[in-house]
Amino acid sequence: MTLCSAGRLLTILTMIFVPSLAHSESASPAAQTVIEELNLTESTKPIAEHAGWNPKRVVVMLIPTLVSTSDNFETELQKAAGDVELVFDRSGSFVPAPELLIGTDGVIGFCTPPMLKNADARLLWVHNYSVGMEYCKGASDTQLEDIVFTNNKRLSGPAIAEHTIAMLMALTHNLPAYQRAQGEGKWQRELSAGVTFGELKGKTLLVVGLGGIGTEIAWRAHGLGMRVIAIRRSSHEGPDYVDYVGLTDELHSMAATADVIANALPLTPETTGVFDKAFFDAVKPGAIFLSVGRGKNTITGDLIAALESGKLFGAGLDVTDPEPLPAGNPLWHLPNVIITPHVSATGADANRRQKIIAVENLRRYVAGEPMFNVVDMSRGY
Repeated sequence: MTLCSAGRLLTILTMIFVPSLAHSESASPAAQTVIEELNLTESTKPIAEHAGWNPKRVVVMLIPTLVSTSDNFETELQKAAGDVELVFDRSGSFVPAPELLIGTDGVIGFCTPPMLKNADARLLWVHNYSVGMEYCKGASDTQLEDIVFTNNKRLSGPAIAEHTIAMLMALTHNLPAYQRAQGEGKWQRELSAGVTFGELKGKTLLVVGLGGIGTEIAWRAHGLGMRVIAIRRSSHEGPDYVDYVGLTDELHSMAATADVIANALPLTPETTGVFDKAFFDAVKPGAIFLSVGRGKNTITGDLIAALESGKLFGAGLDVTDPEPLPAGNPLWHLPNVIITPHVSATGADANRRQKIIAVENLRRYVAGEPMFNVVDMSRGY
């Protein structure tokens, strides 16, 4: 057999036995832009090399925040699926009905204990709409070994970073006080006396958790003229605009030098409760604490004590513990606190990126290619 004829035979065999590969297309220009801008990384192992890879049926959970009558999300998903059966769950529930999961090898939606419990033995891929994987519990040892989990990490980073900076600017300029006065129809120029933190240029921001979100926060703070330092678990490496990257055991010593501290941590056993009394005792007096990671990173009572004592200038919280925050919690009534109900990741652009990568990962799953945003479930991110 000649080399040329051998090549033709290989192509024919590929089309017969792996039909999805024959219909594979490259990433869309929109996906390429998101991948490059947010520095998304693909897995080193193509999903086709995983035992049991044979894409036949994928369930997609359609939720209102990602779907509107004016976009083409469903059309793009259908195109990416090719000959693979695509089943849309339009219930709006966070858990597909058990009957939808029968024979299903892929799920795009939310990774939850009921979904994992009801999953078919063929399930090989789960794409989680959320960045956080803390609700993806209850997976059996077999599922953890066999299933490839992907998520939306980095995709909401720009939106969360802008939300973080917005809370910071609002606190430093006493905007919550002006907002309260506006609601009462009062013209209170004397509230300007509360603008005491000073300008951000030259001040130090500590980013705790220099991942996709933390990096976006750091870049924006640097653009405002702040000196940026950061902590990450893995190494001392970071982008050029971060002056110093420390490890987790440097948290308290670095917090003592920071004017602003931003929590951008995932929730893992190691990061649960790291912002506790010992941490707040160590922070620089008059610092601002911003939290857009996970509520359980912080011991709420210790945060309240630091705010009430004046150790902290203020706090901007998009995440709390518990969630929803009970009506009687003192945080609601502190004048130097901004609370938003875990919404920093939302917005038209964030939703657009999430849909683009959901489509791209579906295309890659069907084609057997390396996937984006694969989660190390032993770490939780």
